Amino acid sequence: MAVKHNPALNRYEMKTEHGLALAVYHQQGGRRVFTHTEVPAEDEGKGYASQLVKEALDDTRRAGLEIQPACSFVVAFVRRHPEYRE
Repeated sequence: MAVKHNPALNRYEMKTEHGLALAVYHQQGGRRVFTHTEVPAEDEGKGYASQLVKEALDDTRRAGLEIQPACSFVVAFVRRHPEYRE
């Protein structure tokens, strides 16, 4: 499933079988602060949130911005994937 950056709404989106998965952020200077991750309840446990967050963090790095995890899912993801630690 493809992840799309929606800068007008400060979020990354991924269509799932049951709706829209989101990784929401706000921009603070040269960093993106990821504040919320959401997956439709019917799609939880299928790995969609991890795929979404990985793509969002990769895109943030490609843009030359720092990553600041502020939501519990992104914090846990970065702990499991030390390559995203700043």
